[in-house]
Amino acid sequence: MRQVMVAHAHCDLYCGVYDPAQAKIEAMSVLKIAQKYQDSDDEVFKARAIHLKEQQRPYIL
Repeated sequence: MRQVMVAHAHCDLYCGVYDPAQAKIEAMSVLKIAQKYQDSDDEVFKARAIHLKEQQRPYIL
């Protein structure tokens, strides 16, 4: 079984550093990469998908 990690936001008071709209875009990008990864049987494509995700968004699991 996969271990679940709890994530916490930057802060509960909007300070202007954390942009929830950008966070949503980043999360949706990771979700799409994961979906394409799961739908593919091509090992080269899957390796590229992982590389791109880690290169562009290493902080999102």
